Amino acid sequence: MNDTPFPDHDPIDAVITWVNGDSAAHRRKRHAYMAKSSVPLHENATNPHRWACNDEILFCLQSIGTHAEWIRTIWIVVDDETPDLSILPAALTSKVKFVFHRDIFDGFNDVLPTFNSLSIESMIWRIEGLSERFLYFNDDVFLTAPVQPTDVFKGTSPVLRGKWASLAALTHNFDAQKDPSLFNHFMQINAAEILGFGATQVFCAAHVAHPFKRSTMSELFEHYHDVFKSNISHRFRDLSQFLPQGLHNHACILENDAIISPMQDYRHIRSGQGQDRAPTEAWALLENVSEEKVKFLCINDLPKLEALIPGVRGWLGDVVGAA
Repeated sequence: MNDTPFPDHDPIDAVITWVNGDSAAHRRKRHAYMAKSSVPLHENATNPHRWACNDEILFCLQSIGTHAEWIRTIWIVVDDETPDLSILPAALTSKVKFVFHRDIFDGFNDVLPTFNSLSIESMIWRIEGLSERFLYFNDDVFLTAPVQPTDVFKGTSPVLRGKWASLAALTHNFDAQKDPSLFNHFMQINAAEILGFGATQVFCAAHVAHPFKRSTMSELFEHYHDVFKSNISHRFRDLSQFLPQGLHNHACILENDAIISPMQDYRHIRSGQGQDRAPTEAWALLENVSEEKVKFLCINDLPKLEALIPGVRGWLGDVVGAA
């Protein structure tokens, strides 16, 4: 593990994946490839929510600009269409660069188009010009309080948030394999097993901004080339795939090159969570978020949460510092 002080001259970038699944062109293309699939697709792979665009990326970007000004470049990975960032401050958008699927899949373009975040995440480290240390964001992950470089890297060692768990009980459970809410657990198991950890010893990454080392992903890609080729070959999510950040995390842990944070400074609000509560009680889901006790917030389904808490979008704008 490298525990040297944070080197000011060594940049840290951010990477965000985004798609406008609401566009007619994307919807037509997606449905056409679904129809071509030779095997039944998992419910987790086909839920339209996976591609829904509800302006989360604007909140995500603003949160980085407000709470992590030290980020050098923000790379947004897109298929063909780019989001409209015109409402954001010029100082923030000047940091943004767009990179296309065809760029990061160069040499493997036969797997495109892809509608699979696991495939895309397998290749984001190939962005030309990307820093050695970078943070990977889903566009529904937001920074809600000041984050320092040492919150995510100690020297060159990533600071990991999550917990150790035994997921072995799921491996032969057919009902669990069909459950879309448990899909991520199987991706974590597959990542751990590649590196010999087994389903009884899985580090389950939290839904936060994930610290990555580009060199680690490059080495994994070279060593497990066929495994990566299989991972990117699926146009839609498949139970045989691994979670790229899970593979990265277990590799760093194996090399004693990771810090596992004891801090519970993150919050994950799942799709539909809180629907059994009255609106006044549902606000408890966001308890302490605006008091800087929570630094990372993931809201899987902003429209559903907004239907439950009508003022949540304005609240989120205040927390991330939106203009």
